[in-house]
Amino acid sequence: MKKENQSDALPRIAATLEKLADYFLPKHHFCLDDDQHMAYLWEAHEKRLIPVSCVNHIKLELIKGIDRQLNILLENTRQFTQGFSANNVLLWGARGVGKSSAIKAVHAAINNENASLQLGLIEIFKEDLASLPYLLQLLAKTKRRFILFCDDISFEASDDSYKFLKVVLDGGLQGRPNNVIFYATSNRRHIIARNMQENIERNEELISGETAEEKLALSDRFGLWIGLYAIDQETYFAIVKSYANYYQLNIDADELVAQAHEWAMMRGARSGRVAFQFIEDLAGKLGKKLSQK
Repeated sequence: MKKENQSDALPRIAATLEKLADYFLPKHHFCLDDDQHMAYLWEAHEKRLIPVSCVNHIKLELIKGIDRQLNILLENTRQFTQGFSANNVLLWGARGVGKSSAIKAVHAAINNENASLQLGLIEIFKEDLASLPYLLQLLAKTKRRFILFCDDISFEASDDSYKFLKVVLDGGLQGRPNNVIFYATSNRRHIIARNMQENIERNEELISGETAEEKLALSDRFGLWIGLYAIDQETYFAIVKSYANYYQLNIDADELVAQAHEWAMMRGARSGRVAFQFIEDLAGKLGKKLSQK
């Protein structure tokens, strides 16, 4: 075999290094300190933050039935933005009770209180948790403060991506950057699938005791657990009325309640999400568009 000439090898090496740089470095870099966007999506494959021009959020005052939980989350976020100690938060509970809505509403409320704070919100998908160490390094270089937000987080038996979540919860060797806090939502109190938890308890051979303890105790690494529960009918109607007033929907109060009740019966559930879906349907029938004020 003919020996490769050194001069011939240089272009190939340069091309390889360029490909590696494209993979490991952000392709669209911008200064977060100077950027005016309040929210971003983390694109792990491209290793870049995509600015979100308009966050889809509900105003804090429109969220009903979880006042105590909202106050806890709001105060924790205030402490963080003011540079004081604050906890990572796990919001858990049934579907549609307002877990992710609470996070986005609190983020918007904090920035409305003091626009100069520029508290950022970054959504990272559960499938991209492996890129968390890189993202934390990126955020550590900025003076701005950020909430890292992961919606609907849970882990199955074969899923070991929870290990990367420990980096932001426990801090690892370097420690979590002081300008970053982690908020997550889950339908599960312990994040891990219930059937997996029962299997671990019944069969010690299914998974090593050390790994089992790691997974089952993952939620314990969140400093705050905030439980959100299914709402009663009175709260459901209060939410519907609040939305109808806010969006100025012209409908008789008794007719509003009757239609909202029928909608909930048809869906087989009462929740903040169901209430808003009803309002969207009602607004459409009344020939109105819903928009943030």
